[in-house]
Amino acid sequence: MTNNSISSSGKLQPTVEVWREIVARYQRPSTSRALWQIMNTVIPYGAVWYLMYLCRPVSWWLVVPLAVLAGGLLVRVFIIFHDCGHGSFFHSKLANNTVGVIAGLLTFTSYYHWRWEHAIHHSSAGDLDRRGTGDVWTMTVQEYLESSRWKRFAYRLARNPIVLFIIAPLFLFLIWQRFPSLKADRRERHSVYAMNVAILAMAIILSRVFGFQAYLLIQLIVLMVAGSAGVWLFYVQHQFEGVYWERGDDWNYTAAALQGSSFYKLPRILQWFSGNIGFHHIHHLSPRIPNYNLERCHRANPLFQSVKPITLFASMKSFTYRLWDEQGRRLVGYSHFKQLRKQSRPTPQS
Repeated sequence: MTNNSISSSGKLQPTVEVWREIVARYQRPSTSRALWQIMNTVIPYGAVWYLMYLCRPVSWWLVVPLAVLAGGLLVRVFIIFHDCGHGSFFHSKLANNTVGVIAGLLTFTSYYHWRWEHAIHHSSAGDLDRRGTGDVWTMTVQEYLESSRWKRFAYRLARNPIVLFIIAPLFLFLIWQRFPSLKADRRERHSVYAMNVAILAMAIILSRVFGFQAYLLIQLIVLMVAGSAGVWLFYVQHQFEGVYWERGDDWNYTAAALQGSSFYKLPRILQWFSGNIGFHHIHHLSPRIPNYNLERCHRANPLFQSVKPITLFASMKSFTYRLWDEQGRRLVGYSHFKQLRKQSRPTPQS
């Protein structure tokens, strides 16, 4: 039996049996590593909030940089939350759910509702026929051309970098996630309502400690930094040069993971703050691998090292991607339409 197969995009990829055997050893959670990650993330996050409390009467010039640092730590808190949602952070289901709910409170996200939506994302990433849940709105060139003027305007607005990476994250964490999906089951809906009450209680307590205006400003800065960084990471993980997209029958789970999820090679300090989520190709191949094992898994086998990395500088090109060109099998910008118009012009007769 061969160890590899050919995907619909023509690229060589490992069979399911091969990669499952490779990742199995890295799917085992470590209680000591999980607890250490909580200690070096959640405790510093709380300490930074306490420092902001001490610095607030002195100068806001001290508070704002601390709020930015808290935002960076909150990204790492979200990775813990994320791993708990996959049941990979601890061996214990109860421990995963308990820590997940607490981390969800800090990140303004309902644990059970998010876990349900995120599972849909993992089962459909890269499938053009199953877009729309837990992903960035992405239209094909043909869909865009056939859309109404209003829908085109809404799409351009939603994909505008200022909206997508500054306004949308705040809207997502402060407003959108306060309402459950109409498709959600009873437990997921009730988890949203319970989280809303918990967030309100936390906000009231911290407002009494810091003062309402001070707390509001600090919390907005923290959420804006964490939200913008988080949305950017998620965007780059699935919107990059050479990304994989296919229609339903041709969609392949292994190809969607290794070709449709990026290996975002970040500087070591940013890799730490982002909880190794740059190894997203491995994470989508096996969501049961906790974040603290992702790099070890990547380094252990040439299969993963053959995936072309995206550097921080190279990832800036993702700003220009807007639509999926099914004929060219690539992401394109709006300038693609200029090329189409040039190609459609009749050549002058000599």
